[in-house]
Amino acid sequence: MHVTHDPGATASPTIDFDTFLAVDIRVGTIVDAKPFPQARKPAYRLWIDFGPAIGVRTSSAQITENHPLETLVGRQVAAVVNFPPRQIGPVVSEVLTLGFPDVDGKVVLVQPSKPVPNGGRLF
Repeated sequence: MHVTHDPGATASPTIDFDTFLAVDIRVGTIVDAKPFPQARKPAYRLWIDFGPAIGVRTSSAQITENHPLETLVGRQVAAVVNFPPRQIGPVVSEVLTLGFPDVDGKVVLVQPSKPVPNGGRLF
């Protein structure tokens, strides 16, 4: 799923602004987090509240190396909310939770630097 973890990789091809706007990236607060032992790679199941317009959506996130389970509830994160749901083992992941790779290629969550309203769209 990940294209590259190489920080030295060249930028992707240029897109127009309308293409960027088609990707709906929102902020939400993790309201529940559980281990996901059925996943092929270590992951958690997350329930993220994106506010009244979108509601609570689920995500499978491979963030176990940098984010202990007990630190997740209450944390705000960014996610793509308009990809089609994806079957991951026995569960459906409704959103793609976003992160950047650290120096070892392990995911570090993207989050706002201070609290913002759930459902806010990235622009």
